[in-house]
Order: sequence, then structure tokens, then C-alpha cells
Amino acid sequence: MRRKFITDSEVEKEIEELSESPYVALARREQRLKNKYRQKLYQLRSLDKRGRELASIGITIDTIDEQLEMLEEVQEQ
Repeated sequence: MRRKFITDSEVEKEIEELSESPYVALARREQRLKNKYRQKLYQLRSLDKRGRELASIGITIDTIDEQLEMLEEVQEQ
């Protein structure tokens, strides 16, 4: 079976047609949504890892809150 080669102008024309396709727009939107979910997952994994590191050295939410309060008091002065 022979492969049909297409010319550069045919490639450009098809790219233009596909770029305007509503199906391409739909697929791009879905891809964007999936990427946002993946980014959220990676961010949460990173935060979970950092939280575990902090907990292992004894830092808690309360100690961080205390430090934040101290900073706010210093900034008010």
C-alpha cells in the first residue's frame, strides 16, 4: 500500500480548517480541564510532602499560627 504524500499547501489548508473546527475547540477545552486537575493533584502532593516534613520536625499548625500572630504584632508597631 502506497502512502499518499500531501503538499505544503494542502497541509496548511487542513491546519486552517482543523483550527476552526468546533471539535478541536471542544477537545482543547477538555485537555485544559484535565491539565488543571493534574496541576491541582501535583500541588496537593507537594503540600502533603512538605506538611509531613514539618510534622516530623515538630512543627504544628498552632506553632505557625503563633508565629503569624507575632509577625502581625510587629507590623502593627
